[in-house]
Amino acid sequence: MAGPVSLARGEISASVAPNRRHSATLSGVKTRRFVNPSQPQTLYIATMLLYLNAAFGLLFGSSPLFFFGFLPGLALTIGKGVAAYGIANEKRWAYFLGVATAGLTLVPFASYMVSNGLGSIFQLSLLFSLVFPLALFILLVHPMSRQYQRIWFS
Repeated sequence: MAGPVSLARGEISASVAPNRRHSATLSGVKTRRFVNPSQPQTLYIATMLLYLNAAFGLLFGSSPLFFFGFLPGLALTIGKGVAAYGIANEKRWAYFLGVATAGLTLVPFASYMVSNGLGSIFQLSLLFSLVFPLALFILLVHPMSRQYQRIWFS
């Protein structure tokens, strides 16, 4: 005679009566991951860039740390790591946090260009500094990323 069967969200459990020779318990796999290779390449690369920005920001400091002040800049840097982990685990709030942190990272560059004129965009040092933050923002707001998060993120 079979024992109780419990169906909960994400978990299936079945047990066999104790007088039987074998008993089994099945449970749904709950995965937590740091990267998700099954996501579109735009989100996958954006997740990696968010992790890299967070790690380098914590280790070496970054422009948001100096532009926004220490505590808001630190919160922004930690927010990138949290957003990357959430995006890898397909959380909708993490996607919006990632877009917000990537957008706020572009603020110092926009401020610099406004104060020094639009011609400052042709400075080589500014272009090299702008490549990764701009690429991260573009990857997150790319139509493939937006469509995937709209359909699959919870």
